[in-house]
Amino acid sequence: MLPDSDNPILFFDGVCNLCNGFVQFVIRNDKQSRFSFASLQSTAGNKVVQAYEQQQGKVPDSLILLYKGEFYTKSDAALMTARLLGGVWWFFLVGYIFPRFIRNAIYDKVAKNRYKWFGRKDECMIPTPELKSRFLE
Repeated sequence: MLPDSDNPILFFDGVCNLCNGFVQFVIRNDKQSRFSFASLQSTAGNKVVQAYEQQQGKVPDSLILLYKGEFYTKSDAALMTARLLGGVWWFFLVGYIFPRFIRNAIYDKVAKNRYKWFGRKDECMIPTPELKSRFLE
């Protein structure tokens, strides 16, 4: 069963340095603390992966945004995250001028090489006690 929330939940590759950096960026810029987080390797992440796979087929392995019952992946997840952060991050919505196939081709190239370019951790990020409530598990 999927988490039921009107707030956005960002599922990320917990061992990817780039993905962890993106989560840290969202945490720093989410002034209203709307976002929740879970690694794709977690129990909640596995449930989301299974639900996404049933609905859409192939599952991206780096980032899934669940917001109001809808899945956003790849460049759509990144752009929707910027939209939900608001403020100056709305600037990144100019990315929507590019067709999805172009945005996703760039996203896929980075995702495919993320470990080589940015490295990886041996285990998922452990949230600080202050942030623990924003992580599903």
